[in-house]
Amino acid sequence: MPARVSESIVLRSYPLKEADLIVSFLTRDLGKLRGVARGARRPKSRFGAGLERLSQVRMSYFQRENRELVTLDACELISSPLQLASDYETAVALDFFAEASDQLLPPAEPGELHFRLLASVLDHLRSEAAQGRKDAVWPAVLYFSLWAVRLAGFLPQLRVSRESLDIAEEMMHSPIGQLSPRSWRKETAADLRRFLVRRMEEHIERNFITVPLLESL
Repeated sequence: MPARVSESIVLRSYPLKEADLIVSFLTRDLGKLRGVARGARRPKSRFGAGLERLSQVRMSYFQRENRELVTLDACELISSPLQLASDYETAVALDFFAEASDQLLPPAEPGELHFRLLASVLDHLRSEAAQGRKDAVWPAVLYFSLWAVRLAGFLPQLRVSRESLDIAEEMMHSPIGQLSPRSWRKETAADLRRFLVRRMEEHIERNFITVPLLESL
């Protein structure tokens, strides 16, 4: 059976047996899939650093009918999150993006818009970091949260402050890299961020592991 190749973003991985990993990844064309990466935990694995969470890769895999797990063959790294993860605040935000995406997205349903959302937020964080800007985390978290809820189809009427409503309105009509200049802090539109996170947790019927870490920053 020929392998499929999909542009993908790795969401999470966890051990299977001694040397293997189970990997959850979001493809641009087929949505969220899970697969087995044989030998991925060995020092000289053919997957290299491509299975780190939020790595953007070209994933090669075999998909058989009536099998929940695909078999991962190889991945070509497009963009790594490791440089971003050297900053603790950004690393926590990345963990939140990955966890929220993994929990919100149904398996094997095309989700190109969510893929593009993740890719745009990661590109923005890399661009801001390259320019030495330190306040990119909170607008990225808010932008991701707003659009994740909207794309999932359960964005309610926003019961938040006037400032937060204005920020939400702009975010719904502007790419993240074109938002109006603003002095961003954790407290900026915090009521909106918490409102959106609560809606996500209600939707998946569980609390995110990463949110307490995010709120403790």
